[in-house]
Amino acid sequence: MNASGTKTVVAAALLALALAGCSPGDPAVHAAPSTPSQSTMIQVRFLDENGRPGPLVSTNRVVKTDAEWKKQLTADQYAIARGKGTEPAFCGAFFDLHKPGVYECVCCGLPLFTSEAKFDSGTGWPSFFQPVASENIATQADNSYGMQRTEALCALCGAHLGHVFEDGPPPTVLRFCMNSASLVFKENKNLKDGTAR
Repeated sequence: MNASGTKTVVAAALLALALAGCSPGDPAVHAAPSTPSQSTMIQVRFLDENGRPGPLVSTNRVVKTDAEWKKQLTADQYAIARGKGTEPAFCGAFFDLHKPGVYECVCCGLPLFTSEAKFDSGTGWPSFFQPVASENIATQADNSYGMQRTEALCALCGAHLGHVFEDGPPPTVLRFCMNSASLVFKENKNLKDGTAR
């Protein structure tokens, strides 16, 4: 397939996701459940009361069985965060949120992004140009659906967050395109709303 054909297929796939709707149990939200990995130590950064990263802290990875994740999460949260699904564009709780605060992992509470790094990408998903700390996000190649992308995961529990692309704003030129269902928002008035520029 040539480059033009590939772009057409990618555009069609994105349009299908955007038009899929926002109802629970939507077919656009699907994937196989994940399995827990062996528990190991990891270094991450937590935030202080002002929303600023603290020193590196060594802690155990969060490992739970699928049954435990299903009990903790809603069906949509499980399908996306543990099953590597994707929520429909323009339907998530945070794509149009304009408040100062911190976006944490829905599974383990690790701080991932602040409102200061949020920007309006026009994609319909909450987008950030950098994480709270590089240690808090893990990435891996994702070649599903005939596309070459970089998957973004919570470094502490392995939750699927979304994907990272190299078409964001300065200073990083990165766009962390996240699923709202993988995040929890905690308001913090010590931070600024990056979308209010």
